[in-house]
Amino acid sequence: MFPEFPSTPAETGDPLDPRFVFDFVAYDDLGAGQRWSTWLDVEPLSRGPEPRPDWVVTSQGAIDTELGILKTGKEADVFLLERADPHDPSCSVVMAAKRYRAPEHRSFHRSATYTEGRSMKRSRDERALKRKSTFGREVAAGEWAVSEWSALVRCWELGLPVPYPVQIDGTELLMEWITVDGETAPRLAQTRPDKALLASYYDQLRDALATLVQSGLVHGDLSPYNILAAGDRLVVIDLPQVVDLVGNAAGFDFLLRDCTNVCEWFARRGLEVDPQELFSDLMAHAF
Repeated sequence: MFPEFPSTPAETGDPLDPRFVFDFVAYDDLGAGQRWSTWLDVEPLSRGPEPRPDWVVTSQGAIDTELGILKTGKEADVFLLERADPHDPSCSVVMAAKRYRAPEHRSFHRSATYTEGRSMKRSRDERALKRKSTFGREVAAGEWAVSEWSALVRCWELGLPVPYPVQIDGTELLMEWITVDGETAPRLAQTRPDKALLASYYDQLRDALATLVQSGLVHGDLSPYNILAAGDRLVVIDLPQVVDLVGNAAGFDFLLRDCTNVCEWFARRGLEVDPQELFSDLMAHAF
């Protein structure tokens, strides 16, 4: 004798219990240069601060597609990456993907000066860095990525004009792609703004530096080459070397150099500015 099993709804003609009914959509296999979105692969603290812009794609079915390289640098390269859900046209965005190279493939020689005054979460990592062990090299590979991520998050939360940080995964940072009319925004050094816009740019930059200094921070490598001109607004980029104004022995030197670099550019464009005066004004915000 075998036990009798209850008839299925298909056999009896009864409707299916809606609790056991669900819809699903099949996704095609990934192509070359594609991967599944890594949004859910990282821990919550590795995702951008809330409230998030509505363009951030969090769909589980989203696919990341490589669109090509945007910029090469001394310690990292920046690529364009599209994150989109093929079954939801509203879930699509192109982001900048900054990928830091391993220490043996980068040429950032001044790291010791910039990292003075920083502390690592784990003393084990700090000891490994000092010994330059194999594990220490692995830690170093992600050190600058983490530094830039932390700086971006903090600056965004302070209301500073920086790209929105979407997520960090190892040595890869995904962030807002700053554009003008659908194209990558030019660097400030590439622009020739009129007198009114030039003065506006300077005011924006001075205010941003004042906010940084009030928070005890210095960009540390500011120049017209890591400031983007997004129409009538400026956006500051490249923040891995942000230093503590007081905790770093060279903090004030870095600030003066930032003031000098930007003031020299504005002066060459015809704006009457003085780096020493700007430095003094910022010092008033620091104390």
